[in-house]
Amino acid sequence: MTQATPSSGLSTPDLSEGWSEQRSRLRKELRRIDVLFFLICTLVGLDTIGSVAAQGPQGLTWMAVLAIVFFLPYGLLVAELGAAFPVEGGPYVWTRLAFGRLVAGLNQVLYWLSNPVWLGGSLCIIALTTWEEFFTPLPGLWKYAAGLAFIWIGALAVIQSVRVGKWVPTIGAVARIVLLGFFLFSVVVYAVEHGVHALPAGQFSPTYTGFIALVPVLIFNYVGFELPSSAAEEMTNPRRDIPLSILRSGFASLILYGGPILGILFVLPAKEIGSLAGFIDACKAVFTVYGGHIAPDGTVVLSGAGWVLGGIAAAGLILGLLTSGVTWAMGAHRAQAVACADGAGPAWLGKFSERHGTPVRVNLLSSVLASILLIVALNLTSGDGEKYFAAGLGLAISTTFISYVITFPSLVVLRRKYPDALRPYSVPGGRFGVWAVTVLATGLVAFTVVVLLWPGFGVGWFGTAGSAAHSLPPSFAGQRLQYTLSQVVLLLLFFGIGALFYAWGAPARRRAREAEAAAAREGREPDHRWAPAESSAEQ
Repeated sequence: MTQATPSSGLSTPDLSEGWSEQRSRLRKELRRIDVLFFLICTLVGLDTIGSVAAQGPQGLTWMAVLAIVFFLPYGLLVAELGAAFPVEGGPYVWTRLAFGRLVAGLNQVLYWLSNPVWLGGSLCIIALTTWEEFFTPLPGLWKYAAGLAFIWIGALAVIQSVRVGKWVPTIGAVARIVLLGFFLFSVVVYAVEHGVHALPAGQFSPTYTGFIALVPVLIFNYVGFELPSSAAEEMTNPRRDIPLSILRSGFASLILYGGPILGILFVLPAKEIGSLAGFIDACKAVFTVYGGHIAPDGTVVLSGAGWVLGGIAAAGLILGLLTSGVTWAMGAHRAQAVACADGAGPAWLGKFSERHGTPVRVNLLSSVLASILLIVALNLTSGDGEKYFAAGLGLAISTTFISYVITFPSLVVLRRKYPDALRPYSVPGGRFGVWAVTVLATGLVAFTVVVLLWPGFGVGWFGTAGSAAHSLPPSFAGQRLQYTLSQVVLLLLFFGIGALFYAWGAPARRRAREAEAAAAREGREPDHRWAPAESSAEQ
């Protein structure tokens, strides 16, 4: 493969002392089927199904709308970037080539930190709630112990080699398909025996109040296409497999999300659907068809086969939550390690394990951060699961989406800066198509960040119905300042960590400049890390 020349600007010099050594530790083990299961596990998160169902039937309406105006443009955008620039680090490299190391480095830290926030936040609290609902209470220190076990079992999975680790998203994807499929089958059986709650057509009508409540979780349900690109150099054929896997996983995720949400609405009374336990409660209710009953006060008691199947489903749900966190970590941690190896962070975090071929140091640091978040959050919320869930999920989404506000426009910039780069797949519609998908995807994630930081944004404006105060998460009712501080303070802290990381990478950047100068004096080209083939290159 002919590489672009340094003068083209497409390649950048090796900025780490031993990047070639780190790169040699990567192993091409990811096949097309692995990438497909990776994306299904990434996209179909089980922690937000209850949040969407809690908003009633209009959640399905907005889900369909956002599938067209966000999910499709986002998929097209990532498919082009992933196929045109199939290099380890994925989103970091795209942003680095478009906007430079400083912007990309700060942006990548936000993207990376969203993972320990999510794992130690909403994923962990739903796993703990599921355990308590189906198995046994976790009083006092037992809740801390169970949460830490959840986090560190995930850490053990993330550090494994690609050959072993790729089975985690595969198992997670299969668990989702089986769990959600069995849930839908049980809903049908439940409907035949007990009937279902009517869903009047008027409840499907979209409202602005419903939109701002739903847009964060719905769009969060739809993101993750870029994660496999962080391991692009560990794929057997990324230029072919990334676009195809995005297409197939996109269709699968729509089915796997829409069906369970509709099932919850059919089974549970609207007033009883909670963001945290909505899916858990629906599972318990429908499993009574196998053994058990629902008391007059709404309490669900499982017995016999219902209790056994309920326990199996609960274990599957916990496994699904764990594999979500692990799969996101496999992508986000690699991108952060590449950023550090590039000089946008401490060099010691840019090392890949010689034994496993994975960024073990980033993995372990992330698990430490998730553990700290779990302990601090449980103390600050006094064990209030709903409040912990709302704050943790909001922070994970806003942190991820702020990074997308920078990453998505890379498509437009890279089309202009590197028009001759080989693009096996391109966004249709020429320049208009590129701008359209970029504006739609970037605009919606930017709007989502605003409504997360200020719930109720725009409610009551220009004669619209509703009160902004009612848009706060129920667990933060009347506590706007407390909710805002739970988001803004940590976001500012994360930006500070990004700045600290960039300053910490100064020695690696200095060594890289010296290596480049030495190469120039000797009349040779420096070793280049990123050199996607141009359209005229020989393949």
